[in-house]
Amino acid sequence: MNKSKGSHSGRNKSNFHKKSSKRKPTEFQEEAVEDCIDKLTLEEEHLQLPEDYRYHIDVPFPVAMWDLGQCDPKKCSGRKLSRLGLIKTLRLGQRFNGIILSPMAKKCVGPQDKEIIVEHGAAVVDCSWACLEQTPFSKMKGTHLRLLPYFVATNPINYGKPCSLSCVEALAAVFYITGFNDLAESYLKQFKWGHTFLSVNEELLSSYASCSSSEEILSVQAEYLRKLDEERHADKGEIDWPSSGEDSTDEEEEVT
Repeated sequence: MNKSKGSHSGRNKSNFHKKSSKRKPTEFQEEAVEDCIDKLTLEEEHLQLPEDYRYHIDVPFPVAMWDLGQCDPKKCSGRKLSRLGLIKTLRLGQRFNGIILSPMAKKCVGPQDKEIIVEHGAAVVDCSWACLEQTPFSKMKGTHLRLLPYFVATNPINYGKPCSLSCVEALAAVFYITGFNDLAESYLKQFKWGHTFLSVNEELLSSYASCSSSEEILSVQAEYLRKLDEERHADKGEIDWPSSGEDSTDEEEEVT
């Protein structure tokens, strides 16, 4: 049986050579190209791409950051965006003409900033929240400094903390408020926890994005915080003390 199989293979090989000898050169070239494509496909299937590289993003404007080197590189969202080519690192003293998120700002970001972002982009400061006092914000030069309204952080380091956003969360918030929803989602998708920021802050993101000015955003923020404060007080509850009337005396006697 083995001999038969061997001779059968030999006949096929012989026939192949006979037939192939009649082929035109172009047929050999096409076959070679197809083989190369198949080989590359198999290699790609087994190729282990970096976990960071998940989605290709076309960014329509400059996105930048000043990196102060205060964060753990392995946990820093800004550093990861830099590795992915999704953010440009600026030098201290280097000017940026787009929207700059900075605690030195006196105005909140708003939908009216979309034109500035389209033309010049957006930038963040990559620093530790624990080192704000030592951060030289004055060396991060630009005209359009902006604050972010209230959001809840969902990054692994500051999860659940108000306003303690990571670089990617801050950028996503700016993108969303100024009408670049898809870009915000694309940036967050680079992180396993990224979608959580959108779900936790869904109401705020939608409300801010529907505003027409920074002032209106601040009004929405104030109303949201007021309701949040009411809910917190309601959750604590009030102790229902018995009244000082005769009914309470009778109840005490029965219990005793």
